Amino acid sequence: MAYVDIVTALALLQFLIFGIKVARARTRFGVKAPAITGNETFERYFRVQQNTLEQLIVFVPALYLFSRYFNPAIAAALGVVYLIGREIFAAGYVKDPAKRHVGYGLTFLPMVILLVGGIVGAVRFLIQS
Repeated sequence: MAYVDIVTALALLQFLIFGIKVARARTRFGVKAPAITGNETFERYFRVQQNTLEQLIVFVPALYLFSRYFNPAIAAALGVVYLIGREIFAAGYVKDPAKRHVGYGLTFLPMVILLVGGIVGAVRFLIQS
């Protein structure tokens, strides 16, 4: 289970780092708070952070559900794929939003596996109880 906790902490750290990149982009491109528009590159950094927040809402509970009802090591491995996918997504999206697809796929697929696995595991547990 420690592996799952480490992956969770890394996902949260990754989100914080994306937030720091947004703050730096805000300064670099002169987008004064509370504005979230005004420079296309800044907007890309902002969208990466916001999209990551949106994904975390599903990822973290799904990671724990899967680890509880199946296998924590597999959950952690899928979590690492998710983290790598987020990095690829971020780099691609900031460079050219049309290049975000591989990273998004590497984020979305493990997240769906974790969520579906968690649901199936919980239902299986109920049936066996």
